[in-house]
Amino acid sequence: METIAGTAAGVPFTALPPAGATDAPAPLIVTWHMLDAPRTDAAFAAALPMTGVPAWRVHLGMPMCGVRMLDGRVDGAIELARKDALMAFLAPFVHQAADEFPAALTALRAQLPTDDEPVSVLGASLGGAVALRVLTGQRIPVRAVALVNPAVRIRSTVGLVEDLAGHTYRWTAESHKAADELDFVARAKDLRAQPPLLLVSGERDHPELRTDAVALVDTLREQYAHPDGVELITVPGLAHPLADEPGLEPAPQLPTARAVDGILTQWFTGWLTSSR
Repeated sequence: METIAGTAAGVPFTALPPAGATDAPAPLIVTWHMLDAPRTDAAFAAALPMTGVPAWRVHLGMPMCGVRMLDGRVDGAIELARKDALMAFLAPFVHQAADEFPAALTALRAQLPTDDEPVSVLGASLGGAVALRVLTGQRIPVRAVALVNPAVRIRSTVGLVEDLAGHTYRWTAESHKAADELDFVARAKDLRAQPPLLLVSGERDHPELRTDAVALVDTLREQYAHPDGVELITVPGLAHPLADEPGLEPAPQLPTARAVDGILTQWFTGWLTSSR
C-alpha cells in the first residue's frame, strides 16, 4: 500500500499505511507539522515517516501552508507576522488547525481503515501547540501524545517571531488574553484525561522553548497519577527545524530527524502494542 494524498473535510493530508499493513483496521496517529522546515504535510511525512509503527500516520496540512498558502506563496504568511505576530499569525494557525480537526478526523475515518480507538496525536513546533489545544479542549479522546520542539507557551514563540516581523511586539489586553489561552503549562490543570505524553526536545532548540518544555513536563508529572507516563528526551545536535530549507517538498531525512523518527517509532509502537 502506497502513500495516500488527499483532503479530509477540506484539510489536506499525507497518509502513510501501517507497518505490515493488512485490510484489518489499524490505530490512527494524526500529526501537525512545523512552520519551520518541514512546513508542509508531505515534507513532514518524509522527515518523520515512522515506518515501523503499526498505525496509520496521517500528516495534516496546517492552515495557510502548502496548498493553502496565502496567494500561493510563503511571503503571504510572513506579511501576517509583520502585521501582528500573535493575533494575525500564530494564534489563527493554532485555533484554525484545532477547530477543523474534529471534522477532518471524521472524514479520515471514513476514508481509511482505522480502528475506533482514541486517536494518537503528534505536533512539532507550532503544531505542538495544536496537539496540546486538542488535548486540553477534551472534545476528542486522545490515546497518546508526542511533541517535538513544541510551542508550549505562545508568549515564547512571539519573541522568536519578532525578528521575522521586523519589530518588537506591542502587547495589548486582547493579545495577553490570547497568549494566556495558549499557555499550556498554565492550562495543564485543565486536563482530566492523562494520556501518555512524550516530549522530544532538541539540544540546540531555542532556549526559551527548551525551558518551557521542561516546565510542561514537570507540571504534568506533578498532576499525573502515574508520573512515568510523561517522558522528556533530549536529542543531541538537534536544532529547531527537522529539515533543510525550503522545507516545502519531501526531502532526504536528516540525521537528526532520523534520530527523532527512531524515538517516536519506538515510543508509539510501545504504547500501541502493549497494555501499559
